[in-house]
Amino acid sequence: MDLYLLTFEQIRLIFVVYISSMVPLVLIPYLYINKKIPSWTIHIYILFFLICALGWEIWFNYGLVNGDNVSLRRAAILSTFLPININWFLNSLADSGTICLGGLYFALKIMKNDGVLQKWNWKFFFILLSIFITQNLFVEMFLYHDQLAIGKSISWAPLSPLGPNLNPILFTLADRTVSVQSQIPWLIMTPIFYGYLIFYINKK
Repeated sequence: MDLYLLTFEQIRLIFVVYISSMVPLVLIPYLYINKKIPSWTIHIYILFFLICALGWEIWFNYGLVNGDNVSLRRAAILSTFLPININWFLNSLADSGTICLGGLYFALKIMKNDGVLQKWNWKFFFILLSIFITQNLFVEMFLYHDQLAIGKSISWAPLSPLGPNLNPILFTLADRTVSVQSQIPWLIMTPIFYGYLIFYINKK
């Protein structure tokens, strides 16, 4: 692997993808075994890994419906370090661990009230939504901007139902754009995630 061929931005992308996916994979079971986190955490981690993978990551990765696969949307060198067949897996791990559970942790720190996991709370919902969307904007503008640029078609997906044909640009900053299609999964995911948390915790 020729590291010297990578730009700084590409090195940063690779580093962030591996750290954000692998650290929770080790940390969450460790904290669970040592009873530092609630017993429902592992269930949520695994379930939302599957939801993220099946909801959009696999579709975006392989360009399954009217989209380009990730290898066509990025520099060829990145496929050496982030092969297409594990790219979706790493992204889904990061979605479930770093974003969903990490976002939940910070949202609870802001609210300072665990009761919001027992009953729907709109303030908490919008805090969680803000965290999810903010991280997604960061990812789109500073990590995956090349893969999501104008002219690169992203597949339709169950949690991105508008598809590439209805994908207006929300705004542009310098040469980087933010479009509707890449924001939709987290707009849909937030109520699913929060609603299921309440359901599952109350069920237990």
